[in-house]
Amino acid sequence: MAASWWRRALSSIRETSWAVDANDGIISTAGLLQGFAGAGAGDRLLLFTAVATLIAGGISAGGAKWAEVAAEREEEQRIADEEQHQLEADPQHELEELVAHWQEQGLAPDLAKQVAEQLTAHNALGAQLDAEYGIEELMPRTAPVLAGLKAMIAFMIGSAIPLTITFVAPVSIEGTAILIAVVISLVLTSLVAAAVGRLSARRMLVRTLVVGLGTMGVSYIAGLVFF
Repeated sequence: MAASWWRRALSSIRETSWAVDANDGIISTAGLLQGFAGAGAGDRLLLFTAVATLIAGGISAGGAKWAEVAAEREEEQRIADEEQHQLEADPQHELEELVAHWQEQGLAPDLAKQVAEQLTAHNALGAQLDAEYGIEELMPRTAPVLAGLKAMIAFMIGSAIPLTITFVAPVSIEGTAILIAVVISLVLTSLVAAAVGRLSARRMLVRTLVVGLGTMGVSYIAGLVFF
């Protein structure tokens, strides 16, 4: 039961991670721009700030995600090696554990034994990993790199939104244009992510807007007060 819940939760997080990274890009860049704008920075400095945030933030987001997924993959490999060793040392005990697992899921003892034996015959290690840890499939070697690239691209796409507004909007409406673009972008990414991850759209939207607008507001006030 716990493994099943954890698997569903982890799946939802993975499905919406791109939106989180994109929103980070939007919020981080817009927040810095509002801070510098509050301090009276000119267009050239604002543009440099947005570009620097896009590049540095994208690399940072990608590196963090790569390290996170790499650590997760290493842990999966460690568990798989440990389970393989146990299978080789005492296969009968592992089979009994699998039978007990299926009985806990509601199967009759005879049926649980048949299921466990068939799964063991097909893929003993896979059956144990799925039953005990909720690991349906081990991550491939390329997973950390691909996850890192995905996070980097998502962050940069999000960051590009306030950057573009800074580049094209007249100075007189730049702050307002960034605010409107950020709100629209956060709403869209949150709604899409909620639909993909089968999460509450209202809760996700509220959380995202509170963080996004709060970051921009605090940054702007800091710029006014300290510079």
